[in-house]
Amino acid sequence: MDIGFMIGRFQPFHKGHLNCVKYILKRHEVIYIGIGSALESHTIRNPFTTAERIKMIQLSMEESGITWDKYFLIPIPDSEVHVAWVSLVEALVPNIKKIRKVYTNEPLTRRLFIENGYIVESLPFYKREIYSGEEFRRRVIEGGNWKEIVTPKVAEYLINEKLIDRLRDLTKKDKI
Repeated sequence: MDIGFMIGRFQPFHKGHLNCVKYILKRHEVIYIGIGSALESHTIRNPFTTAERIKMIQLSMEESGITWDKYFLIPIPDSEVHVAWVSLVEALVPNIKKIRKVYTNEPLTRRLFIENGYIVESLPFYKREIYSGEEFRRRVIEGGNWKEIVTPKVAEYLINEKLIDRLRDLTKKDKI
């Protein structure tokens, strides 16, 4: 089996990420998706839990016609010890030796995998000025059109689960 591995925080999983998944699936039979910062949530930078991000990825895949046999989701925690982080990833990822290529645009992640002998490729950005987690969070906080950044099913999920409300609430200052 030919596996490509993509890692990101997916805060949230948006159309740019979906475009990357499609790019990788044109080059590999299966994609493993590492959900980084798996222990982080309820902050402005990382508002969503791992379970919520998993659900967003599943909804996006379903909506795009990407079947369950084409992807595998793996929560990946951060590590304060950068030199040990790839070993942690290797312990969590099944069939790690079958991964032909790691895909990331994050400089530290790229460097750590290269130093551990992996072939690493950057992903093409897709309308980066629109499709980014930072832009999504900014629009939510400022009341802009955030729905165009995610798929319709993800937008519906974010509303129904009150996750948009959570993100907005995280920006409020407590008044004493």
